Amino acid sequence: MRILVTGGAGFIGSEYVRRRLRSDPRTRITVLDKLTYSGVEANLAPVGEYLGLTFVQGDICDPDVVDQVMAAQDAVVHFAAESHVDRSIDGAGPFVRTNVMGTQVLLDAAHRHRVGRFLHVSTDEVYGSIGEGSWPETWPLAPNSPYSASKAGSDLLALAYHRTHGLDVVVTRCTNNYGPYQFPEKVIPLFITNLLDGKPVPLYGDGRNVRDWLHVSDHCRGIDLVLQGGRAGDVYHIGGGTELSNHKLTGLLLDAVGAGWDRVEQVADRKGHDLRYSLDDGKIREELGYEPQVDFAAGLAATVSWYRENRSWWAPLKERAGLR
Repeated sequence: MRILVTGGAGFIGSEYVRRRLRSDPRTRITVLDKLTYSGVEANLAPVGEYLGLTFVQGDICDPDVVDQVMAAQDAVVHFAAESHVDRSIDGAGPFVRTNVMGTQVLLDAAHRHRVGRFLHVSTDEVYGSIGEGSWPETWPLAPNSPYSASKAGSDLLALAYHRTHGLDVVVTRCTNNYGPYQFPEKVIPLFITNLLDGKPVPLYGDGRNVRDWLHVSDHCRGIDLVLQGGRAGDVYHIGGGTELSNHKLTGLLLDAVGAGWDRVEQVADRKGHDLRYSLDDGKIREELGYEPQVDFAAGLAATVSWYRENRSWWAPLKERAGLR
């Protein structure tokens, strides 16, 4: 199978590439990645010797580059996106350009080259916030940040290409991911690396915001299940089954590195901060046999150990990005 993976040098994309090539070395993967601040080609080094891997540095918004890499592909797994909410609040332009326009360029090329399946990777944030219960896949979209609004737009575009052109599109929406190789602006790697360096960690507001945590390897396993068996035109939720408030998560991270609450700095809450996300993932469990395999406590401990042992990976990234 020949797969185009966009954003394949990023956190989740590189996990997918590493997992897919190791599980089926016959797969031929072309990674298209612009290598912006969060894309790291070294993330693919563990599978760099695989003959089935081709890396192309390029922008999904460039029709010529996309047309070249799309030719002869059997499927597309589309991870490439601007994804940090705080950055979208500071400036929405790059999010609209990459997440909406870039997706449109990819969809056009996939339709033109008659690609067999286009899997669009999205997020639970497109639904807004939910006080209790969980969203089914049929829930109306109500995004609250420029990031989530741009992802909602790309979701709708992808599904429209299925309805209008008959392109075999499937959409996945996941909960918060964690694991190795995550760029250290996100809460778990930011807190881990700050604590390892003896620095404080910034906790938004009172820490009541609740998220469901999903190990990146479980997410990628769910993506492969949908790629292989999902129904065209459908949306599938991929959840982790571990809901935690940010305050509770902070406590777990402090315990993991042997630090106390004196290392926590409460900072002004994020603008428009969604209180809670929760996906009903019964559909993928019932139809495709998905079930998370990584226990959160074990996964978090392994993640902390990975960052402890891979300072050479994250320290230069934090320095270049000016993260504290």
